[in-house]
Amino acid sequence: MPERTFTPEEANEALVRVRPLVERMVAARRTLLDAQRRQAELVARVASNGGGLTPPDVSAVAAEAQQASAELVAVVEELQGLGVQVKDLDRGLVDFPCVHRGREVLLCWELGEDEVAFWHGADEGYAGRRPLPLD
Repeated sequence: MPERTFTPEEANEALVRVRPLVERMVAARRTLLDAQRRQAELVARVASNGGGLTPPDVSAVAAEAQQASAELVAVVEELQGLGVQVKDLDRGLVDFPCVHRGREVLLCWELGEDEVAFWHGADEGYAGRRPLPLD
């Protein structure tokens, strides 16, 4: 069983803190992926004789990737510290552990949804989402 569990009401109340963190997480993930793409392009240019690159070009992209990576790690750790399980960095999908009738289930929320309105068994994943209330 997880350390922290939520009722559906508690999960919805937690969205006041969780939603902005998930927004930051998704933004940091996008920034990181973009910086990594640009780094790969720079590596390809370097491999083909540099093509007019300057050290600041390479350093700026590396710094951006490092900053986005650090932000992503910090936000995920903060969410986990609240007892929230991060499931998908790109979509902003998180689960709130819950105990229902003596078994662990997960209250499921995705960025863009107004409230925590779905749940699934701990071993079912997103495909097993069912609408609340718990049955």
